[in-house]
Order: sequence, then structure tokens, then C-alpha cells
Amino acid sequence: MNTAMHTPQHTLPTWGDAPTSRAPGWIYTDEALYQQELEKLFYKGHWCYVGLECEIPKAGDYKRTQIGERSVVMVRERGRPGQSDSINVMENRCAHRGVAFVRERTGNARSFVCPYHQWTYKLNGDLVGLPFRNGVVREDAEGHKTKEGGMAEDFALCDHGLNKLKVARRGGVVFASFDADVESFEDYLGPEVLPYFDRVFHKPLKLLGINRQRIPANWKLMQENIKDPYHPGLLHTWFVTFGLWRADQRSQMVMDAKGRHACMVSRRAEVAAPSGASAAVTQGVTSFKADMALGDPRLLDIAPEPWWNGPTVVMMTLFPSLIIQQQVNSLSTRQIQPCGPDAFDFVWTHFGFEDDTPEMEARRLRQANLFGPAGYVSADDGEVIEFVQDAFSANPQARTISELDGTGVQPTPHMVTETLIRGMYGYWRSVMGV
Repeated sequence: MNTAMHTPQHTLPTWGDAPTSRAPGWIYTDEALYQQELEKLFYKGHWCYVGLECEIPKAGDYKRTQIGERSVVMVRERGRPGQSDSINVMENRCAHRGVAFVRERTGNARSFVCPYHQWTYKLNGDLVGLPFRNGVVREDAEGHKTKEGGMAEDFALCDHGLNKLKVARRGGVVFASFDADVESFEDYLGPEVLPYFDRVFHKPLKLLGINRQRIPANWKLMQENIKDPYHPGLLHTWFVTFGLWRADQRSQMVMDAKGRHACMVSRRAEVAAPSGASAAVTQGVTSFKADMALGDPRLLDIAPEPWWNGPTVVMMTLFPSLIIQQQVNSLSTRQIQPCGPDAFDFVWTHFGFEDDTPEMEARRLRQANLFGPAGYVSADDGEVIEFVQDAFSANPQARTISELDGTGVQPTPHMVTETLIRGMYGYWRSVMGV
């Protein structure tokens, strides 16, 4: 009689007949679903952000980061004479016993050596050596030598390198994929979103600083937050009071053909709106503070840049792992690193351009104080999505309602819409099969 115990398979809940605009709470809380997300969205079929080339400016410079929950290393390898440097991305997992061999967040190396058994790898991930590969030789009292241990004769170094990822580089930004058959990066972004990407990354970059935080909420909630033009003029006192983002501004919502990537594009008014028009978007808005004044007016020292070509704000969400921010002169990438269904690490990389004047660099750094973990704006977002997570953790069967401007999915010439959220979940459902 077979008495073996079998662990029952977890059956995922189903979305049911509700429209995509009514997301069930369990998509933010279910552990089995989250594990499937890692496999289908972070490890297969998608490009994920790993960093900026300016973070590793010299040969041998490396950065440890994550794709999904897997640790990866981005490293610059010097090119051969007459060739440019290469950027390699490898899984931070020794081929021998699985040790994460890079522990520092950044550094410089001529090779990677695993601390456990000293397997040594080139900067392109090739295995070049290991101790006792040929065993050891013992000599007895009569002088007879005997070889002991070692790898088998057919052990080939070339078969045991690190797990190398496919790499895409564009405009000084580096993406990688565990999926060797992933579509080209340009096709992945699509013709609708790619021009906005190139608009920002159009000349050499300069690293200004990095912040990181852990937010106790599901990773999709941050994608939702930046695809949501409805909330900035309501939640954020800074935006609505000082006019950086308000519902009456000229704007458009752009998405790729699959609905996974999006751009929220807005243009701040160059002249003050008539008092009646201004009142229409601030009346009853509790975050609007008419009597608020700046202690340091330099925070609104905005200098239009020629490459803006109109918009003063463009917020890009590249599914699943990246947000690219241009808020007036402030520029940053925001990387999502999930660490369970109910938490993610959020890494902010603030940057400018190599040819910025000292005045512009100082301006970008001042405006960066609006954002980041303790920013005047972004702290609100981290807190409010934690509130959402708490609510759905208590009641996973409850549903959201994302039906501002209907239930369809289409680009819009205004920001009074939740179309980008509906587009993302339409795509998410097609990949996840729920």
C-alpha cells in the first residue's frame, strides 16, 4: 500500500465574469499567483531594467541588482582594440553550489571569485579555473606518487559558466532578460512608447544619486499608481497647490498596442489660468492649500529644456519593472524589485546629462527632493498603496473599480481617465491566464 503523502496543489482563484476594470483583491495577496508572476513576467518573455551605463563607467565596474527575486550582476568588460566596451549581465549564482558570489552593491573586479570554493569567472561569465580540478598528488614513503580526486576527464570549463542573460542597451540604459527568445527591445516598447524613451535618453548621462526603500505593498500597485493620472491632482498637495500637475492641464495618455507600457504626458500652463478655471480643479480638493508658500522658491526654479519639445512632465511605465520619470528638470529611473506578494524594493536612480552646467545639475538635485522615499510628493504614494494592500489583505474577495472614463482601453487626450490601468490588467490577464 502506497502511504506517501502528497501536498495538494493550490488552485488559483478565478477572475470570474467581472470586467477587467474590476480587479479582485487576491491578485495583490495570493502567494501562488505571485510565484507564477515571477516566472511569466520577470523570467520569461519580458525585458527588465538593470541599470544605467553611467553607473559602471570603467572597465571592471559592476553593479549588483535584481530581476524579479533573482540577483544579477551588470558589469562593464573592456572591448578589444578598436571595439567598444561590452555590458554583460549574469545571474549572481555560482555554477558550482549556487552561492551568490557578489555581495557588495557596486565595485570593480578583474574577475569574479566565489568565496565558497573559489571557482573563478571572467567578466563575461566564462569559468576559467577552480581549485583541485586535477586532484592532488600524494607521495608515499617509497616515493610513489598517486593522483587523488579531481574532476572527471571530460569536465569542460566552457560547460560550466555563469547563467548569462540576453542584454539590450539603448541610450545609456541597460535591460536584460533570462529569455533568450525575447523579442527585440524596440519591438517590446513599440512605436507608440519608444519615441518617449528616446526623448529622455538622447545624450550621455551622468549619475547624480541613488535612493532605495522597501514598500509593504504588491509590486503591481506601484505600476498602477504611475498609470493613474486621476490621483496626482487630488492626493499630492505639492502638485495641486503649485500647479505642477492638475486636471486642467494639456495632457495625453499613451500606451503600446498591448497595453502593458504607458506614458502620462502633461504640459504645465505657461501663464496662470483664469481664476474661475483654477477654482474648478481645486474646489473641494482637500490637498489644495491656497495659503501655502515656499520657504525656498528655488524648488520652483524650472528651466525649460529644448529636448522637452512641449511636455513638462512625462511619466513612463515599462512593464513589469521600470518607471522613468521626467518631472520638469528632475530625471530618474525607478526600479521595482518584488520580494513577495506584499512587498517590493523601490530603487531610485537620479541622473542628469554629462553636458549639464553646474547650475542645471544643482537644479536637478533640488527638484529631486520632490521625489524619492522622503520626497514631498512620492512619500504620499508609498503610504497610500500600503493602505490599499492592508485593505485587500483583510478582504481578498473585494474588488477595485477603475472605470473613470468608461471601461474601454484606448489612448486619451486628457488625464481624467483610468484607461492605462485597464490596459495593463488586460495584458496581465492574457499572460497570466486568469
